[in-house]
Amino acid sequence: MKEITNFLLAGVGGQGTLLASNVLAHIGVKAGFDVKKAEVHGMAQRGGSVSSHMRWGEKIYSPLIGRGEVDYLVVFEKLEALRYVSMLRPGGTAIVGNMRIPPLSVSSGDDVYPGDEEVRRIVGEVTDDFHFVPSMRLAEEAGNVRAHNIVVLGVLSNFFAERVPPETWLEVIAEWVPQKFLEVNRQAFRMGREISQ
Repeated sequence: MKEITNFLLAGVGGQGTLLASNVLAHIGVKAGFDVKKAEVHGMAQRGGSVSSHMRWGEKIYSPLIGRGEVDYLVVFEKLEALRYVSMLRPGGTAIVGNMRIPPLSVSSGDDVYPGDEEVRRIVGEVTDDFHFVPSMRLAEEAGNVRAHNIVVLGVLSNFFAERVPPETWLEVIAEWVPQKFLEVNRQAFRMGREISQ
């Protein structure tokens, strides 16, 4: 790992972006890093954009990340990948869940939602390390489509396999997910790991 690792998590209100951010922050702490994060909720309760800046390192003084400095762009909704791709450093890692939540401008007919190939093309201009995750399908197979955020974290976990074993991720997920949904989320995490190995 680099001396400092920068993450940006992004999604739409109700997708579990902040839950995923809390899990990732606690993973960083368990891995022995100083961790700082800052969240932007926007109009989250009305389906607006939600993002979380997070940094891991020996000593972190600010949670904010500059444009072009994100090492891991972790996105739970495809359009959000295009909104935040300029934050990704050239050659960084983009992990994008395939959920599609059209904004009001698309629903009203004023705009067109980009297709998967356009998302691939635009993100591909910044990095070749692009992981388009079938998070909706895998979460549904795990037992609950709402666990798509945990599928995406499962993919991310493979990048830190030497530092953080999967058991640690599962322990932290258990701290943040209600007991009645725990087994579904464990399965979603495992499926995300397996699809990206």
